[in-house]
Amino acid sequence: MKKTVFLFLGVLLLLSCSKKKLDYSEKGTDSIPIYLVLANEDSLPYLKRQEYNKKAFDVFIRQENDSMNRINLFKIANRYYNMGNMEEYKKTTDIILKKAIDYNDTISMTKAYSYLGDYYTNSLRRDSAFLYYTKAEKNYQKKNDKINLGGVYINIATAQAYENDFFGSELSAIKALDILKDTKEKHKIYEAYNLLGIISNELKNYEKALEYHTKALSLTDNNDVNRFYEKESSLNNIGNVYQSNAKYGLAIKNYKEALQNKSLIIGRPNLYALLLDNLAYSKLKIRDNSKLPDLFYESLKISESLKLKNDIVYIKIHLSEFYWAKKDTLTAQKFGNEALLFSRNIKNYSALLSSLKQLAVVDPLKAAMYKQEYIKLNDSLRLEEKKIREKFARIRYEADEITLEKDKAIFQKWTVFWIAVSVLLCGLVVYVFRLRKFRQRAFFLLISRQKADEEINRLMLEHHRKFEQGREKEKKRIARELQDEVVDKLFNIRTSLLVLENKTDSETIRHCISQMAEIQDVEREIRDIAHGLGRNDKSLQRGYPELLKYEIVGFANKIPLKINMEIDKAVNWDTLDSRKKLGLYQILQECLRALGKQETDVTVRFYKDNSLLVMEVNDIGFDARSLEKEQDFKGIELGAKRMGADLRISNILDGKTSIKMTMLIKTDQNF
Repeated sequence: MKKTVFLFLGVLLLLSCSKKKLDYSEKGTDSIPIYLVLANEDSLPYLKRQEYNKKAFDVFIRQENDSMNRINLFKIANRYYNMGNMEEYKKTTDIILKKAIDYNDTISMTKAYSYLGDYYTNSLRRDSAFLYYTKAEKNYQKKNDKINLGGVYINIATAQAYENDFFGSELSAIKALDILKDTKEKHKIYEAYNLLGIISNELKNYEKALEYHTKALSLTDNNDVNRFYEKESSLNNIGNVYQSNAKYGLAIKNYKEALQNKSLIIGRPNLYALLLDNLAYSKLKIRDNSKLPDLFYESLKISESLKLKNDIVYIKIHLSEFYWAKKDTLTAQKFGNEALLFSRNIKNYSALLSSLKQLAVVDPLKAAMYKQEYIKLNDSLRLEEKKIREKFARIRYEADEITLEKDKAIFQKWTVFWIAVSVLLCGLVVYVFRLRKFRQRAFFLLISRQKADEEINRLMLEHHRKFEQGREKEKKRIARELQDEVVDKLFNIRTSLLVLENKTDSETIRHCISQMAEIQDVEREIRDIAHGLGRNDKSLQRGYPELLKYEIVGFANKIPLKINMEIDKAVNWDTLDSRKKLGLYQILQECLRALGKQETDVTVRFYKDNSLLVMEVNDIGFDARSLEKEQDFKGIELGAKRMGADLRISNILDGKTSIKMTMLIKTDQNF
């Protein structure tokens, strides 16, 4: 049974070799170097093809490391694989892998892993093959590349089957089939069914094996699948199942059906030789000696010409069985010993076990020795197979751990990235919010400044209106005075002076001269009225200080309270903007409103202290801590805060209070 598996997997490798050539076959020659075309031409001598492939390699290796360069190097590797030059194949693949890593090309990297897996499978280093196939598997999983992932699972299943890990191989093949079933990759599906059939046969699940092989056979009706005599290969495998189940008649039927294809000996001579050997062995089992041992010898001749070393061993074992059945002990021992020696040389331990088992039958004198060696080797192989299976499991576990660590590192990287982005976004949001708030505040300040300007203008206009009203009253008063007093006096003086027209005596003259004093009094009165009008005009020109004075005087007139006001002439009121002027005016109103009805004098001072404007309100006759005045002081404090002024309210002796407010007056930027 080991022969069946080993030979089938050998066929599978041959198919894989051909498939690489198919995967990169070119539709035309115009766009590719002529060296690649010649290197892929089977009709040319082997050395010539190697030479052309080397020339193509020398051209591509000097080119820039880009995607096209790596694709061309894969073509070089494929041609080395097709020619069986596995060392150059590996060398080229290693170069591609390095280039892919340098360029962070995961597609080429993954394909290179798969190629290296093929190399190590051919080199019988299946643990290394399993490692690289597993790396390729992880990358194909990330990319959700179902077709290539299914192919990798088939390769993994093949490597596991070589090491008799049939349960692991079956699981991998089922994964491949599950992934590929919804694709158009019929050839890969065929391989998966075929492999599952072989594994089921090894596990003695003959019904399942026939089911899988029958499904594989049904796919060979598709020309895309039956390119390398897959139909004849499936018929051979179905025959092997019947042979394993001792249904030799059915086995012979399938072998003969496969051999009906006469082109098989040219197209697939290795499969033709295998079918001849299987047919002959089944005939031997039912003691049908027709064409025996000729079928064995024909198969042996083809295998030796093709150097199919594993096939040669099993054919000689079958010849040993044939001659043992014919009672030709010496010939049976001869072929048994040749099989034993040949299997030792090629280190095919499964074939070695079969050779020892056969020699134990045909050489009774040495049977004990052969049986002892068989048991020892079988135990050793089982232990080695167990180690290999454990190694496979460890490789997969470590690969999973590496993948997990990579995913974790990537997750942490993205986590840090998104945290940084979130922090930046939060910072940006805060900045935008603060900027918006600042702009809103600036806008509100602008609006409030405009309102303050309007309010100041309104107050000034109101003050000007009241002043004009007072001025009009004053004019009317002066007019009345002029009319009632001055005009009357002038009329009387004029009447008195008219006497001079009639009398010119000294007494009359002396009387008229006395009227000059009256004229001087009238002149003084007119001058006083004129000076009063001048003072009113000057007070109009004072503007804001006059407004403050007007407010204080107006308030003092309402209550029985004497308010003394002092305004330092050194204060340049033009350095205050409208908002500060309005704020100062409003705070003064608040302070005056807080006075209430008090029987005490109050002093209000405005003076300059360096770059500060100071407003003091002293001798307020109430306690600042009293509850009934608490709300008033809150309004004063709030107004000072809005202006950026420093406000201090303190109690002095006799329950009196002093309010002192200072603010910068140098520039408008201070508010």
